[in-house]
Amino acid sequence: MFTEASLHLRTIRDLIRFSVSRFQEAGLVFGHGTTNAHDEASYLVLHTLHLPIHDLAPYIDARLTPTEIRTVLDVIQKRVETRQPAAYLTNEAWLGNFRFYVDERVIVPRSFIAELLQDQLNPWIENPDEVVSVLDMCTGSGCLAIVAAEVFPNAEVDAVDLSEDALAVAEKNVTDYGLENRLQLIQSDLFTDVPHKLYDLIISNPPYVNAESVDALPPEYLHEPELALGSGEDGLDATRVILETASSYLIPGGLLVVEIGFNREDLEASYPELPFTWLDTASGDQFVFLLTREDLINAGY
Repeated sequence: MFTEASLHLRTIRDLIRFSVSRFQEAGLVFGHGTTNAHDEASYLVLHTLHLPIHDLAPYIDARLTPTEIRTVLDVIQKRVETRQPAAYLTNEAWLGNFRFYVDERVIVPRSFIAELLQDQLNPWIENPDEVVSVLDMCTGSGCLAIVAAEVFPNAEVDAVDLSEDALAVAEKNVTDYGLENRLQLIQSDLFTDVPHKLYDLIISNPPYVNAESVDALPPEYLHEPELALGSGEDGLDATRVILETASSYLIPGGLLVVEIGFNREDLEASYPELPFTWLDTASGDQFVFLLTREDLINAGY
């Protein structure tokens, strides 16, 4: 089919239409930067042709060379046959306007916290220039740590992960953004090997998929590191450690911001004494919570 297509397709519009058909026929699953077949096809076609990925309209009817057509079809075929997320095929992922290098050593960035950081956690942080220390727990590719360093220009940022492979990817991203002097990478199992210091802000997008959901993950998600997805039977093992440790790493008035996926009900049932504040994101208010140091201490943590 792909060989036949190379003989008949001529324009970017043709390639996107063909790709959407193949993606839907193959039953691909999205969620690593795009949410549907058309957006993913458009991204892959534009990226492969070295065109602006957010500006399809000027190029939609451009005629392509036979070599360009074959190159695009090779990428589309690989997406269908391997079920790899598009980000692993292009080695890039985006959070808003921030671009990151990614490969299969790290989970594909897709955190709701990035959206909140780009608004400088307003209104919870009144003066972003006064944020001087940030900890990003479970940093993966380093994406949230880098966004934090960019939006809080006076902050020193520590980025923690257990995976040596993930930290190698994070190091590349830190270098790409020129943040080596402000962003330190630390290998640690959560707080175990983090030097004790106090932070204005701790952020974390930890593993939070429960065991039942891990067993049901579609092929695209199985390409991601298992360590970055599941966290015990209910998905909250890492979050428990963070909740029960964070207060000793926060300044008075310091903030803890954690993403927990669809685990809000289970989390609130497990910690009825904690006054979780659920932060609004484009997708709803059930995915990210905020607590102050005092909230944690008053609840005995």
